[in-house]
Amino acid sequence: MKARDAISYNIPTGKELPRRCVSSETHLLEVLPLLLDAPERRLTVREGKETLGIVDEQSLLEGLGRLLPARDDSSIIVMECRPEDFSASVIARAVEDADAHLVDMMSSPTADGKISVTLRIRLTDPSAAIRSLERYGYDVVDTGGRAMANEAVAEERLNALQVYLNV
Repeated sequence: MKARDAISYNIPTGKELPRRCVSSETHLLEVLPLLLDAPERRLTVREGKETLGIVDEQSLLEGLGRLLPARDDSSIIVMECRPEDFSASVIARAVEDADAHLVDMMSSPTADGKISVTLRIRLTDPSAAIRSLERYGYDVVDTGGRAMANEAVAEERLNALQVYLNV
């Protein structure tokens, strides 16, 4: 999705447009940090010299919501690795080895120099994918999703995993 897909059409009449601008072709993931740095928390969206509208926090949030729609058939896994161990293809292979499908992957640096990777996989119980990622040497730090909503079930699964791994 591009900036043009998240425009708030409430262009203020008689008010100044935000000074900071983005192209209508700027991807929403690139718009987000620019918006957070903008003093007014608004950006003017232009196509060439034509002003198309404004992206503000609300319109960007709505656009990101369309970009990452909710799924009932998936789980979230957050893992960490060293930068030299990060490989999207290896991570995807580890997920697929658990008969799951990788839906989304986002990465960001951590304060201690590692890379945090958030995965959304199409598998309601992420246990098999977690075991596979750990076999590949990745450190799983958090999980979520419908199957993990009940904390008692999550704790039971973690205990079973620890027994399985002889921890």
